Formats: sequence, structure tokens, C-alpha cells
Amino acid sequence: MTAELAGSTMRTSVKAGQPEPRKGMRPRSKWRAQVNAVRLTVVVVLLGGWQLGADHGYIDPFFWSKPSMVWTQLRTWVSNGTSQGSLASQILVTLEEAAYGFIIGVVLGVVLGILLGRSRFLADVFSPFIKVGNSIPRIILGSIFTVAFGFGMKSKVILVVVLVFFGVFFNAFQGAREVDRNLISNARILGGSRWQVTRQVILPSAFTWIIASLHVSFGFALIGALVGEILGANQGLGLLIKTSQSELNMAGVMAGMLLVAIIALVAEALITLLERRVLSWRPSQISTDDLTAF
Repeated sequence: MTAELAGSTMRTSVKAGQPEPRKGMRPRSKWRAQVNAVRLTVVVVLLGGWQLGADHGYIDPFFWSKPSMVWTQLRTWVSNGTSQGSLASQILVTLEEAAYGFIIGVVLGVVLGILLGRSRFLADVFSPFIKVGNSIPRIILGSIFTVAFGFGMKSKVILVVVLVFFGVFFNAFQGAREVDRNLISNARILGGSRWQVTRQVILPSAFTWIIASLHVSFGFALIGALVGEILGANQGLGLLIKTSQSELNMAGVMAGMLLVAIIALVAEALITLLERRVLSWRPSQISTDDLTAF
């Protein structure tokens, strides 16, 4: 009897010690299903309204096309190819230009951002040059690179590097400046060298800033590749969109934009996955349910 009472008391105390579920909390799977359902509804409404508006004369399909024409254009490109070759090759060319430029721009931005963030002397010396370089319109640089390096991949990759570099650089620079000085002092007291402090304290602390910049930077990488292809190229989605525009084929323009949007969404999902893995040590963010529960 005593043991049963003790066990009952222990179970009661354990239950009493557990936090009660908040009224506003929803299961994660249910929340995700609701979000996806609303997203799908928005897409259906937009596409359906676009199609109906074009069919009934409220939207001019010559200027804005319509979903059925865009779908037909995509099927034609997949089955018959494009004027520049297969659709897969056009996508691959644009992806290669964006990916190569993105990787090079990120590496340069992180290295120089951390370096100048750690050295006030270098930051003061190169600050005017960085600001001048960032103020130059990218479309002008794209024209210069096309003339200097030709219609091949090199001119597009260089333009992508320039577009990606500045966004990553400023975030890495600010992240290096925002590191807790107490952490740096403690690392030095423990005998850490300058390289060890940078690698084990500065870089991990600045990673939040750097990863945040990647979400925007890949979008700039795609923009750089497309702009470079529109200015002058032999292949790529940018050239495909430009060719469709010159032929007054708005379905082709919209189809090219749709392909670019799909690439951007896939890249965003991959960057988000990388962020969750690299920054898994961060405390979870407060959700809207947590805010409404108070």
C-alpha cells in the first residue's frame, strides 16, 4: 500500500511538473498542412483568375499571355527543344554561371569581410574603394564584361561574382564587428593565436550574418547570369527570354520567368536546409502561437 501511494504520488508530481500545453499551440504537421493549403489556394486563385480574365477579354493575352499558353510553350520546349538547343541545356548553362559566380563571390566576400572586420587599418584603407565599387551600376559592368570577355560563360560568371560579393562582404564584415569582445578576450587569455581566435570565435559568431546573406545573394546570382545572357550570349535562359521577347512571344517570356522562379525556390530550400544544419545550435525562434499565448 505504501509503495502504491508513493508511486501514485510520484506520478502525480511528475505530471504536475510538466508544463501544460498552451491553448494557442498547434501540432507542427497540422500547422504545415494549413500553410500549404492556403498557399495552394492562393496559387489556384491567381492562375484561375489570370486564365479566366484572359478568356473573357479582361486581360489581353497578347501582352500578358495566359497559363494555358505558358503550359503549351513549356511542353513545346521540352518535346521539341528551343532555337538555341534543348531546354535542359539552357537551364544547365544558366545554373552553371550562377553557381560558379555564387561560390566564388561568397568565398571572396567571407574572406575579405572577416579580414577587414578584424583589421581596422585595412578597413579604413579599403573602405572608399569598396564603397565606390558598390556604387557602380551593375548593368554598366555587365556591358563592360561582355565586351571584354566575350559572349561565353566567363563574362557572366564575373558579373555574378560582383553582384554576390558585396552582399556577402558587408554581412561578413558586420558580423565580425559584432562579435562579443568578452569572447575574444577570453580566447586570448587562454592562449589562442590570432588565427585560432578568428577560426574558432569570429567565424562561428559571424556565421549567422553570413548565412542570412546567402538567401538574397543567390537571387542576385541568378539576376547576374540572366542579365549577362540578355546583354550577349549564345545559350541560357536569359537568351531564351530575350528571343521570346523579340518574337513578341509573351508565353515564352512567362515560361522562362517560371523556370527561373522554380530554380530560385529550389535554391532557397537548399540554403534553408544548410542554415538549419550549420546553425542548429541557435535557440528556436518564437512562433506566432507563442506570442498569442501570452
